[in-house]
Amino acid sequence: MQIQGCPGSRMMSFENKDAKDSGRVVGKIQSQLKQWPIQMHLISPTAPYYQNADVLLTADCVAYALGDFHRDYLKDKSIAIACPKLDQGQEMYLEKIKAWIDDAMINTLTILIMQVPCCMGLLNLAQQAAQTAERKIPLKFVVVGVQGDILQEEWV
Repeated sequence: MQIQGCPGSRMMSFENKDAKDSGRVVGKIQSQLKQWPIQMHLISPTAPYYQNADVLLTADCVAYALGDFHRDYLKDKSIAIACPKLDQGQEMYLEKIKAWIDDAMINTLTILIMQVPCCMGLLNLAQQAAQTAERKIPLKFVVVGVQGDILQEEWV
């Protein structure tokens, strides 16, 4: 996997490679979001929807890059979003992730990040919280390219 410089600092334009196929879905697509709030600063890690759940912790930009985010990643999961570059007070995130593991007794944690270096901070936070938690759970991370391709996916 190649981590590139922050795309936010340079202009890019993407051509729709599958323009002919982009209209194949007909009708409204059902949202898979099953809770609110979703921003990491606003969530309660022990809310009922996190209890014994499969949790998705995703960088803010991921859902915009992945066309099938709801179907492929959000379905049947509880979610929280964060930006490791722009969010202040991220030390609170460590405690919330640890509370998911130890107090809400989540089943799994999947971290979705973009390929940019700043997004690695979210994965590092999750790994640090998991290492300090009393319980051990399966932890998976997925690296998404800026054009929506999956660059890496593995359990850690």
